[in-house]
Amino acid sequence: MKNRSGNPLYTAIAAVMLAAVFATTAAAHHSFAMYDQTKATTLTGKLTRYIPGANHAQLIFQLLDETGKPVMKDGKAVQWGVETGSAASMARNGVAPATFPEGTVFTVTLHPLRDGRTFGAMSGALIQCGMAMPEGGCNEKTGKVLVRGNADI
Repeated sequence: MKNRSGNPLYTAIAAVMLAAVFATTAAAHHSFAMYDQTKATTLTGKLTRYIPGANHAQLIFQLLDETGKPVMKDGKAVQWGVETGSAASMARNGVAPATFPEGTVFTVTLHPLRDGRTFGAMSGALIQCGMAMPEGGCNEKTGKVLVRGNADI
């Protein structure tokens, strides 16, 4: 078989294929421009759903007040969500379905969406407080810090 590596046509085809692979990989990871990175909000909630993902996992939760009661709006419990690091990196920090089950009370610091929807990107600590709101609220003194910030995920 003849070596075609020196042929400019084959080199061009290889370059186009390589560029397509890198473009697809880059497009798969989104920008964080949709989050207001000038604001950091700390919320406490009860996990209702854990959604693992290769690039980011999501924690969906019912917002709780300082006594552990659901925050209500228009007769419904307020739901929030937070995007975290990958499911693998979160699992290394103790955040996985087996160790962070539905009903877990936690506090998270996040950058909220710019458009006002109840979702954000984790920007600070993630604190696990068990299955009930501890006296004094869910914080570093009453819970376990699983992630201190983006450097941990």
